[in-house]
Amino acid sequence: MENFDNPNIENQNAINLNKQEEQFQSRIDMIELRASLEKVKSEIGKVIVGQEKMIEHLLAALLSNGHVLIEGVPGVAKTITAKLLAKTIDVGFSRIQFTPDLMPSDILGTSVFNVKNSEFEFKKGPIFSNFILIDEINRSPAKTQSALFEVMEERQITMDGTRYTLEEPFLVIATQNPIEHEGTYRLPEAQLDRFLFKINVGYPDLEQEIAIIKNQHESKKEDKTEGINRVITAEQLKNYQHLVKEIIVESQLMEYIAKIIINTRENQFLYLGASPRASLALLTASKSFAALRGRDFVTPEDIKEASYAVLRHRVIVSPEREMEGLTADEIIRQILEGIEIPR
Repeated sequence: MENFDNPNIENQNAINLNKQEEQFQSRIDMIELRASLEKVKSEIGKVIVGQEKMIEHLLAALLSNGHVLIEGVPGVAKTITAKLLAKTIDVGFSRIQFTPDLMPSDILGTSVFNVKNSEFEFKKGPIFSNFILIDEINRSPAKTQSALFEVMEERQITMDGTRYTLEEPFLVIATQNPIEHEGTYRLPEAQLDRFLFKINVGYPDLEQEIAIIKNQHESKKEDKTEGINRVITAEQLKNYQHLVKEIIVESQLMEYIAKIIINTRENQFLYLGASPRASLALLTASKSFAALRGRDFVTPEDIKEASYAVLRHRVIVSPEREMEGLTADEIIRQILEGIEIPR
C-alpha cells in the first residue's frame, strides 16, 4: 500500500508555524522594565522592612500614571516609603504638609507684582514638580482640597488667564490617618475617585517588627534616605508607562472587569457602586500588575489583585451593613468569589 503525503496539510502546518513565530516575535519585551522595578524595590528595601504590598501597589500606580491615597495609622512608613520611591527616580519631588490654614495659593502659586517691569509675575507653587507627597490630605478645608484635585485630574493650572501644563511624569501620593477625625475634613467620594488606588497599610508582623528594631539599632545614618540611588530616569519611566498601555487584554477579561463593576452597582450591601471610571482604572491597573510580573498579557489574578485598591474608595457600604462591621474589602471579596473566572 502506497503512502501518499498530503501537501495541503504540510503547507497549512508551515503557515501555522510561521504565524506562531511572528506572534512570538511581536511580543512586548518586558525584561528591562521588570529589571528596573526590581532595582527600585531593592533600593527601597535598604530602609523599609516588609510592606511589600504597599510598595508593589505604588509601583503599579507609577506605571499606570495614576495617583495614590495611602491610609494607615501613624508610624507604618507611609511617608518615608513615598520619599524613598521618589528618590529612586530622577525626577523632581515636593512635599506639602496639609494644615487647616493652608490656602490654594500655597499649593498652586500666586501672582506677584514685579516693581522693575510693573507687571505681575506668576510664582509657581510646590505642585509644579513630578512627585508630590501630600501629608495628611484630610487636614485642609474643602477649598484647598478642590484646588489639588483639579490639578490631579486636569494636570494643568489656569492662573490669571494663562494655562500652565504640568510636566510628566506627574504623580500625587497622599496620606491620611484613619483613626483621628478631630480637626479633619473628610474627602468627598467624587474627589476620592481621582485616586487610582487607595492603599490600606497595616502593622508589621513579629518577624518584621524585630527586623525593624535591628535595622534601627545597627544604622548609623541620621538621614534614612541617604545612600538610596537613582535607578530610573524620567524618560525611562515615561517609556515604561507607554509600554504598559500595549499589554494584551483578551476580550473575555474585559467582560470580567465589566461584570465586577456591574456587580458593585447591583450589590444589596452597597449604597453606591463603582462608576465607569472604575472600569478604566481596573483595566489600567491590571496591565501594570502584569508588567510587574514580567508578562505582556493580563490574567484574571492581575484583575483580582487590582480590584481591592481600585474599588475600596469608590464604593460606599450601606449604613446598616457598616454598623454591623461589614467593610468594602469584604464585599469586594464576595463579589469576586461570586463571578466565574474566565479561562
